[in-house]
Amino acid sequence: MNISDIVMLLGGVAMFLFGMSLMGDGLKKVAGNKLELILYRLSSTPLRGILLGLGVTAVIQSSSATSVMVVGFANSAMMKLRQAISVIMGAVVGTSITGWVIALSGLSGEGASAALELLSTESLSAMVAIAGILIRMIAKKKSLIHVGDILMGFAVLMFGMKSMSSAVSGLREDPAFLSMLTSFNHPLLGILIGIVITAILQSASASVGILQALSSTGVISLNEALPIILGIAVGASVPVLISGMGSSTEGKRAAFSYLVIELIRVILFAAIFYGLNAFLHFSFMHTIMNMFSVALVNTLFRVSTVALLAPFIPLLEKLMTVLIRPNPEDEEETGDMNRLEERFLAYPTLAVEQTSLTISRMAQLTQKALSIAIGLLTDYSDKGLESVVKLEAVVDRYEDKIGSYLMKLTGREMTDTQNRAVSQYLRAITDLERISDHALNIAERAQEIMEKKITFSEKGDREMANLKDAINRIVEITFNSFQTNDVESAFRVEPLEQVIDRICRRMKEKHAQRLQKGKCTIANGYVFNDLISEFERVSDHCSNIAIVIVELTDNAMDVHEMSGLLQQQHQHHYDEYFEEYTSLYLKKADRAPEAST
Repeated sequence: MNISDIVMLLGGVAMFLFGMSLMGDGLKKVAGNKLELILYRLSSTPLRGILLGLGVTAVIQSSSATSVMVVGFANSAMMKLRQAISVIMGAVVGTSITGWVIALSGLSGEGASAALELLSTESLSAMVAIAGILIRMIAKKKSLIHVGDILMGFAVLMFGMKSMSSAVSGLREDPAFLSMLTSFNHPLLGILIGIVITAILQSASASVGILQALSSTGVISLNEALPIILGIAVGASVPVLISGMGSSTEGKRAAFSYLVIELIRVILFAAIFYGLNAFLHFSFMHTIMNMFSVALVNTLFRVSTVALLAPFIPLLEKLMTVLIRPNPEDEEETGDMNRLEERFLAYPTLAVEQTSLTISRMAQLTQKALSIAIGLLTDYSDKGLESVVKLEAVVDRYEDKIGSYLMKLTGREMTDTQNRAVSQYLRAITDLERISDHALNIAERAQEIMEKKITFSEKGDREMANLKDAINRIVEITFNSFQTNDVESAFRVEPLEQVIDRICRRMKEKHAQRLQKGKCTIANGYVFNDLISEFERVSDHCSNIAIVIVELTDNAMDVHEMSGLLQQQHQHHYDEYFEEYTSLYLKKADRAPEAST
């Protein structure tokens, strides 16, 4: 085998992979998003899951693509692990269909009938390519153009297969190749070869195609081919495992289950088959393979092992739960971001609902960060500061992910209510992210107080404690009403925000007086003033979030109109709430003696 043959072989592999990708994408586009909906809605039982996985994989010509899709559903908590495992098992069987398509390229040759000659690689590829390009040139509808893509993809695939077969045709007389084949008699080595090739190509179909091309030399027996087929099954798990990286615990379990299923299938089949062969010495082990026999053996292996494993899907689910333990901290902080799957964008109702749940989690993390930060002012710890830093970073990720997702959603056709919700959600995540920023600033001020040994007088502590109580109250009301969509509670936020503004203003005035009288050092005063400003901004963002809560239920209006609404509507309640919070916090601040910091 010279350099020209090697280049032709690699070129054939490249054309094969491109053709398979083009054909699969075209088939998927013709089906639209129905495949995802079918997988999501109709995989309720193991048998249905297996049949659906088989059918979808047969259509898109890729078990990896089907499995990656399933990992996405498990990752977003829309599909249970048991459902995912059953669909993956179906995908394992469905990918064998490609081998039968490839076998068509073995129909040509001398002695073939005229009918079979029409199905040969050359004739079939030419006819399909002509039909495909004509459709692409003439068709106006996208669906027909996708059909042209399917035909062109098939033609390219078959051409690539023919190139591979031609490149390896001379190996039948190559002593080095024949000598290498004898090493495949050891099943473990053959399995390893299959794993490596498939892991590199990231396609079981392509690996089977290469094996079928090699079988056209007429020197590969079942003894050499079977271990490679077993290895191909395991190697196909690589792209699925990659897709599971960074997923939630359920997504990782679904991705890893592909590898576990393949390992169990290979070990089970090898133990039974080679165990029997050790005693019975099967005579057919030296049968020379061709393209059809490779496709047959590959199909029998996949169907038989999946049939044996199917009844044990519940046990496989338990096994994955044991093998992959959840990380409570990671799941707590980032798990809900996985709800924002790209494929949900095609269904705005679903996407908006998933976004709402994700923002609710973002709000919880923001509130947690602020609560820890405020606590550090009286009980500082480096661990607490690290927690705030980490939570602030996670909230930033939430804002980026949700914001990008909502911007993509704005390009979809939605109802007025959905459009209004998307607009308000974009505003809400900005305020939530800013509150987390202020939480980090407060935590850093707490660190500064500890490192510089800054102390406030007893009177100064009382002022700050009163402000912290008011902030804790407005945050509690705002975030509870946001997560429960409690509009009545939202109307309590604005009067409390007005009270906090007055408290902050009076604290700053007293602070300025203390500086003039020399009762406060500049160093202590900076920290004191910074904390007042941070708390005041937190209350402002709480007011903005309360406006969002009301807007999501009332008619859309701009921020200024809604701010007026919060004071004008329910005027009696506004006055009542304002008086309540004035008595609780503002009058307490007025009664506090002039404090020194």
